[in-house]
Amino acid sequence: MNPLSIVPFVLFVIFIAKWLYVNVRSGRKNLPPSPPKLPVLGNLHQLSSLAHRSLHSLAQRHGPLMLVHFGSWQTIVVSSADAAREVMKKHDIIFSDRPASSISRKLMYDYKDIAIAPYGEYWRQIKSICVLQLLSAKKVRSFRSIREEEVVLLVNKIEESCSSSLPIDLSELFISLTKHIVCRATIGKRYSDGEGHGGSRFNKLFKEFCALLGVLDIADIFPNLAWINHFTGLNARIDKAFKQFDNFLEEIVDDHLVRDWVAIKDDQKDFVDVLLTIQNSPDGEPVSRDTIKALMLDMFLAGIDTTSTTLEWTMTELLRHPEAMKRLQEEIRRVRGSRPTVTEDDLDKMLYLKAVIKETLRLHPPLPFLIPRQPTESVKVQGYNIPAKIRVMINAWAIGRDPNMWEEADEFRPQRFLESSIDFKGQDFQLIPFGSGRRGCPGITFATATIEIVLASILDKFDWEIPGGSKPGDLEVAEALGATLHRKLPLLVVATHHSA
Repeated sequence: MNPLSIVPFVLFVIFIAKWLYVNVRSGRKNLPPSPPKLPVLGNLHQLSSLAHRSLHSLAQRHGPLMLVHFGSWQTIVVSSADAAREVMKKHDIIFSDRPASSISRKLMYDYKDIAIAPYGEYWRQIKSICVLQLLSAKKVRSFRSIREEEVVLLVNKIEESCSSSLPIDLSELFISLTKHIVCRATIGKRYSDGEGHGGSRFNKLFKEFCALLGVLDIADIFPNLAWINHFTGLNARIDKAFKQFDNFLEEIVDDHLVRDWVAIKDDQKDFVDVLLTIQNSPDGEPVSRDTIKALMLDMFLAGIDTTSTTLEWTMTELLRHPEAMKRLQEEIRRVRGSRPTVTEDDLDKMLYLKAVIKETLRLHPPLPFLIPRQPTESVKVQGYNIPAKIRVMINAWAIGRDPNMWEEADEFRPQRFLESSIDFKGQDFQLIPFGSGRRGCPGITFATATIEIVLASILDKFDWEIPGGSKPGDLEVAEALGATLHRKLPLLVVATHHSA
């Protein structure tokens, strides 16, 4: 026998022995349970395009705190409220850091934003600026006129479709609406779809940016294969998107510098005006030009897609459950009374509206996985050892459908929240679409203010049907995961004027 013929066999045996040794050694470290994995690939073969569902299924077999392997990544997946509470409350400061991402580093100006910046003094300063200057309750109230004006324009667009009885694309209308509100609050202008170059340019750039942030980068999973991104064109695509959006943001900053932004009254300043004011103040050190651009991106990314997705899923569920829609419309019209339109002063009285929004966020969180966390030191969670620097993913979608927490967990039952004080503000860990703790989303008030007034207004003015006489149960609810978990197909509906 040729001795060389047994070399492949020997190498194979060595590879398997090493693989078994690593697995046995991991078991001795008291890590969370892990699904069986393949060499090199780990558990990648067990993921579908809807990873939140795949990992939910694995967690049902292996536990609510689970270790999975994505190539070289070791990842802890959290799928229960109890485990999430330990991560985001008991050990919040330990889990306040973010893991590195090569795509995000490039697109977000080397982590100059809030969402993915490393935990530390820079992040604390920038978050404080954003919360006080754009996202505080007082500041959100100051944007009331913007929301009201944009809602009127939305209602007018819907009215135009009523005379023709043709279906309208609510998904597109919601994206357009939230884009205008966020842009006006952030940069002081709207980019309408019909405004020609400005509007279409923003839409194209924003769509590509969101798509890239949803890409699973092979360079992160298999660092030795990073060179592949050069041949697939991903690196060139990232560079092009960054350069184009950077030029766009540079123009916005330059436009603001031309204005006498120092003389603008505080209550008339948009977010960029505020950042430029801080930059030129004696203590404005953390606010560089790149910081301003990164924070603008944060506001676009966090405020447009997530809010429009929530509106889209809320109307989807109401169309699928006509009795819930009828009950909500009756509440809205009763609170409005004889006045011609709903106002934001009415919203606190609309308890069923708030329950409908909570139930939608329970079933359809815009981000099925909260932005990943990374512990700064080793720590125990639910009796298991969690190593420092490991990636931690919290499956908010799975937690919202946990039958141990929710009766009829997969059913749309808004009334459950009329009998419960559970809210989504980060204190009740069975409902965490906005996260919790230090790294929880600071834009809750901004988002809910838009969601509530939009839903109240369009459900008050119009009655809604599925096109073609389809039954409510026939409405397509397939998901598609990109920057957010949105509907796979646009939400096409028929609106008719409500006759009192």
